[in-house]
Parts: sequence; C-alpha cells; structure tokens
Amino acid sequence: VLPLDVTNSAAVAREIAARGPFDVLVNSAGTNRPASITEATDEDLDAVLSLNVKAAFYLAREVARGLLVARRPGSIIMISSQMGHVGGPRRTVYCATKHAVEGMTKALAWELGGHGIRVNTILPSALTPKSIWYLEDSGTYDIERAKVALGRFGTPDDIAPMCLFLVSDEGNYVTGQTLGVDGGSTMF
Repeated sequence: VLPLDVTNSAAVAREIAARGPFDVLVNSAGTNRPASITEATDEDLDAVLSLNVKAAFYLAREVARGLLVARRPGSIIMISSQMGHVGGPRRTVYCATKHAVEGMTKALAWELGGHGIRVNTILPSALTPKSIWYLEDSGTYDIERAKVALGRFGTPDDIAPMCLFLVSDEGNYVTGQTLGVDGGSTMF
C-alpha cells in the first residue's frame, strides 16, 4: 500500500519511478460532485477533472514510462463508469470526465500496443459508499436499480474478476476495449 496524492504529478512520477516498473495498473481513483450545469462551480469542475482525468493520466503516464524503459509488457486498466456511456441528471461534470477516460483509453491502446502494453476500461455499475450516499440522498436508489437488467447493483466483488481477466494471459489480446460490468445498465 502506498498512500499518495495522485493529483500531484511530481509525487506520482517520483513514487512510481522509485517502486516500478509495474506490470499492472488499475487506475480507479475517482470522485463526483453532483450538480446541475447551472449550479456546478469552478471548484467542482477542477476537483473532478483533477482526480478523474488528470490523476488517471499521471498514473498511466508514469507506469507506461517504467514499462517502456524496462521493455516489458503490461496491462493498464482504467476504471470508468456507466456514466462514461450514458448521461444523467446532475452529472454533467462527472459524465464529461468519464467520457474523457474512455478517449484516453483508446488513444493509449494505440500508442502503447506496439510495446505489448494493453490498455482497457472497465465500466462498472457498482455500489460504493459514495454512490450509495448519492442514490439515497437524491431519492433515486430504486429508480436507478430498476435500470439494471440484473435487478441489483454490482459490488467490487463483481468487478474484480474482470480485472483479473484483463491482466491474465487469457486477456492478452484485449486492448482498447470498454468492458461493461454493469448488470446491463448501459443497454438503455
């Protein structure tokens, strides 16, 4: 475990270089500040962009640098959100950042693929303490659960097997893909 402010580019570069190269990166830091476009503040935008996009970029860049120098293959997994494919009320900032992660994945897959570094995105629809708070606070828990074909929200235990697949030999020909582990919620 490495406590690290992933929004600090210099700290990320220093710590990843000191401990790498890493064969695997699961890029999962993220946040949300639900607000309508007219209520979202500059601070909301900066905070969500910093963690969801810039930190993901910093980590992917430094892990890729280490792998390239070591001439080793690797797997970078970006954790996005179903909101990277759909929209939602009071989620303009969040959705924009998750769409950015989708684009970053595609570009990185092209850029790093020739070096044996695979980059994919997992689109979860899973409950976390933050998402439970939002769904309960907004009164949309049952509404959103009804949009999941399997009738329940996912858990981290539903997401982990996809991560294992992507870093295993069985996933060695998968890159540039977005894999929904969302109970069917992005079918709509």
